[in-house]
Amino acid sequence: MEAISGLSLSSSAWTGPVADRRRSGGSVKFSRVRPVDLGGLKGSSGSNRSRRVELNIYCCHSRNNGALGQQNPRTSKDEALLLQSKANDVAPYLNDRCIYLVGMMGSGKTTVGTILAGVLGYSFFDSDKLVEQSVGVSSVAQIFKEHSEAFFRDNESKVLESLSSMHRLVVATGGGAVVRPINWRYMKQGLTIWLDVPLEALARRIAAVGTASRPLLHGESGDPYTKAFMRLSTLAEQRGAAYANADARVSLEHIAAKQGHADVSALTPTSIAIESLEQVKNFSIKDPTVRQNSYLKG
Repeated sequence: MEAISGLSLSSSAWTGPVADRRRSGGSVKFSRVRPVDLGGLKGSSGSNRSRRVELNIYCCHSRNNGALGQQNPRTSKDEALLLQSKANDVAPYLNDRCIYLVGMMGSGKTTVGTILAGVLGYSFFDSDKLVEQSVGVSSVAQIFKEHSEAFFRDNESKVLESLSSMHRLVVATGGGAVVRPINWRYMKQGLTIWLDVPLEALARRIAAVGTASRPLLHGESGDPYTKAFMRLSTLAEQRGAAYANADARVSLEHIAAKQGHADVSALTPTSIAIESLEQVKNFSIKDPTVRQNSYLKG
């Protein structure tokens, strides 16, 4: 078993079809059903004890906690065919690099991420889940409560550092991962996609399912929608410039307008995944390094 920056892989559980990362001195491969063992991450604040936690995240994993688009999971045959066509089209430009999804809480990163991983033949990871299992706590909200947001962010950065050494992954990041410049250094080893969702739509979705799993929203008094909207507005103001660092921006308002929808809630996750692939290709075509590598590979 080989450890990479605190992330160790051993055989037996799976997060996606195949993901390879070769380097001098050995190789690491994801294969069908494989657990991930996160070693070296601190299990409690101030503790130097190494904690090794077997991680089981599957490509079909999805948190039912307000991700936009989950209310309309059906995909038409035409949409499915277009998705596969887009994936085949963009694959040569990816050069096996990882894809990192960034965006506000509830924007659908996990839902869209699993779709992208499946159609590209990548493995899927949810960085929040990796942190939870490395720390040995059942939820992000519990980590905030028992430790602190800073403790969570420290472990989040360690997880992203570990993932940055790998290839062929789709990673759904936490909403606040963008606030630390070091995280961008890790994520820029791959391609980053910002799922840009109107705050009103996010607030409606989060208010509908509750804020118990959202530590930055939970505990405040007031009407659920108003509370969510006000807090999301503050977070968006703080993080907006950081999200704009992403290589590709996927605007749900833009997709809805193209499809003739008045509300982004009418969009299917597949349609968002299709737009994500289109924007990745647009970015890659403009990037001379990506374009050169894709020609050499093809």
